[in-house]
Amino acid sequence: MKLALDELTVFLAVVDSGSLTAAADHLGQPVSSISRLLARLEDKLQTTLLRRTTRRMDLTDEGHDFVRDARNVLDAVRIAEDRQMERRGQLSGPLRVDAVTPFMLHVLVPLMPGYRLLHPKVELSLGSNEGFIDLLERRVDLAIRIGELKDSTLYSRLLGRSRLRLLASPEYLARRGVPHEAASLAEHELLGFSEPDILNQWPLLHANGKPVQITPTLSAASGETLRQLALQGMGIICMSDFMTAIDVAQGRLLEVLPHVVQQKFKPIHAVYYQHSTVSARIASMVNYLAEAMRAPEAVWPTLDTR
Repeated sequence: MKLALDELTVFLAVVDSGSLTAAADHLGQPVSSISRLLARLEDKLQTTLLRRTTRRMDLTDEGHDFVRDARNVLDAVRIAEDRQMERRGQLSGPLRVDAVTPFMLHVLVPLMPGYRLLHPKVELSLGSNEGFIDLLERRVDLAIRIGELKDSTLYSRLLGRSRLRLLASPEYLARRGVPHEAASLAEHELLGFSEPDILNQWPLLHANGKPVQITPTLSAASGETLRQLALQGMGIICMSDFMTAIDVAQGRLLEVLPHVVQQKFKPIHAVYYQHSTVSARIASMVNYLAEAMRAPEAVWPTLDTR
């Protein structure tokens, strides 16, 4: 019995997309070809990998086990191909990168022209999801995560740390007054996240030593939305420097209560699933970001890389 790479590719495409039709669209092949390759794979393995019904397609127990093995085989082939291309200085192939919208807009997008100059044959695909995602399920090679990591199945590399600050526009502060102590925030418009609540913990210490949990007077799901609201004079935000350093440098936002705000830094990690060897494409992006974010001319000058 010899398994073919196209059979494994088709099997995983069906699993990831959820149907023969979607897999056919993704691979650019007729549904009949997808069905034939899948049947041939099951015949070779002498087992049923997928249960088909008129409404859905589910993995059998054997199918669940085989998904992991199939991914490992295809990953090993891709890594071998990457190594050969890297030796010739010609990295190529797809690289899917995911980050929350603010980091994508303020950090990754400005850096992508430089990466493309280094690796013009890499097929970049950039996506934004506001919460943590399953990299395999979303078919993401590399994700940027901000905050403490909890997923032990991931490899990670610390790219830097970005400080949180309280900020408001000059127009808002002129209209509503400048708060001089933490208690004064109760008299102000506070811009916070609709979820999760932990993002509304501001680095102002209570007398008991715990951070202040604010109740937003106006909330949004996206940090970029909150930044734009603050720029429009709608209230006070607690934001990371990577989003707002340029606004502060150009006077569009002013720091609020700097004498009572903790120096709290959020870690920024590049994360990817564990493999015996890291894909050269993934490594090229991680190394590029790590170097670029240390550069003195970086556009987020207050990023701390300690």
